[in-house]
Amino acid sequence: MEHIIHSILSALAYDPNNPLLFNSVFFLFFFIVVTLFYPLVVHKSRIRVWYLLLVSLYFYYKTSGSFVLLLLITAAINFALGSAIFRAKSVSQKRFWLILSIVWNLGSLGYFKYTNFIIDTINHLFGGSLPMMDIFLPVGISFFTFQTWSYTLDIYFKKIEPITSFRDFAFFVSFFPQLVAGPIVRASYFIPQIHKKLHLDEDTIARAMILIFAGLLKKGVIADYLSINFVDRVFESPALFSGVENLIGVYAYAIQIYCDFSGYSDIAIGLAALLGFNLPINFNSPYKAHNITEFWRRWHISLSSWLRDYLYIPLGGNRKGKPRQYLNLAATMILGGLWHGASWNFVFWGALHGVALIIDKAWLTLKVAQYRIVKILGVIVTFHFVCFAWIFFRAPTFHDAWLIIQRITTAFNANLLPLWLHEYPIVAIVILIGFLSHWQPDSWQRFYERLFRQMPLPIKSLTIALIIWILYQVRSADLQPFIYFQF
Repeated sequence: MEHIIHSILSALAYDPNNPLLFNSVFFLFFFIVVTLFYPLVVHKSRIRVWYLLLVSLYFYYKTSGSFVLLLLITAAINFALGSAIFRAKSVSQKRFWLILSIVWNLGSLGYFKYTNFIIDTINHLFGGSLPMMDIFLPVGISFFTFQTWSYTLDIYFKKIEPITSFRDFAFFVSFFPQLVAGPIVRASYFIPQIHKKLHLDEDTIARAMILIFAGLLKKGVIADYLSINFVDRVFESPALFSGVENLIGVYAYAIQIYCDFSGYSDIAIGLAALLGFNLPINFNSPYKAHNITEFWRRWHISLSSWLRDYLYIPLGGNRKGKPRQYLNLAATMILGGLWHGASWNFVFWGALHGVALIIDKAWLTLKVAQYRIVKILGVIVTFHFVCFAWIFFRAPTFHDAWLIIQRITTAFNANLLPLWLHEYPIVAIVILIGFLSHWQPDSWQRFYERLFRQMPLPIKSLTIALIIWILYQVRSADLQPFIYFQF
């Protein structure tokens, strides 16, 4: 008995080598327990908020241990600064509190995420030997920092008024479905939902279940399989593969990162819906985009809109002439690249997208850009530009990125394609399934939802069991964390 109790307590405690993931068995039991008790509190809004707040804080504790305190401190500081900005009697006072908000949010994010990057850059530039610091990056710090920071910025720009309950604010910040990898939710979007009367209908349940299962299949069947069985091998040792294999590796990574990140967003939106909350869409078939501007309206929508509203527009947006607009676009995308990670690869990736957006803005002013055939060609060009940029996003170093490009351009060896198909038939099938699922018409998802809703209960149960069986069969030896957990 004592051994059983010890095992249970060990499972409930934070394990840095086994953080809590959506695609883990522990999370399945965690969410089942949460939903079992949820009916007891769902119609009592204050108790419901306390319940979900404590559940969410425990969820983050299981992903990052004692850094749950950092989450609460960040929430408390932004809550207080938001109120101070609102109560300030003069513009100078408002700016003072805003500056403190910038210092705290950028300072905490900078310390955990960019300290060693800065040290490494100084060492390379000046030939120094400053030691690296032993800093643990809290999971999802970029997401919850931007989410809390948007609250104080919205108050400063007079878009919202502060809320009076820190409990409600802490719940908004820590809501576990989207806490560690988005979507980045605005206070104006989420806070009005906190005390509303929650109601689940069959349509919502069907949509939520389809999103959750789609997300799990994207992650477990497509993203993880491609990562383990081909993508990681190519990007870690590109010289060992021909140009055609490197190119396939780039295409495979394009669908891997989409399925990984959109899969997380689908699961988050579905879980939130089952709890009665609505989260905004974060991906909208981005590889269907006709141009790079449209791509950023479809990819990681919550981040791109955050950068637009809190960086690009405050910098001047398109209000101060074309040269200034182009400079603002470049600055926004470079900083967006840096948000993704402390590496010059990410900065260069952001710069590539900044240059592409500048060219795109000029191109879209031409009448020819509106022709149908040009738009179709634009999809192909946009997709391949995005894939080209993904090389620098994924490659460990610039050297590896340029090596991949070199192999593709100088050692393509297309005649090896049949041999590759023979060696990696399942990888080829998974890549094909990934792209076909991405390119399916939007109406198909609504059809899946209607079909699931109309299924008899035994068929629904069989469908759920089949999906769980598929996920079990393709699982890797170790659970693969979601790519954006590192950001």
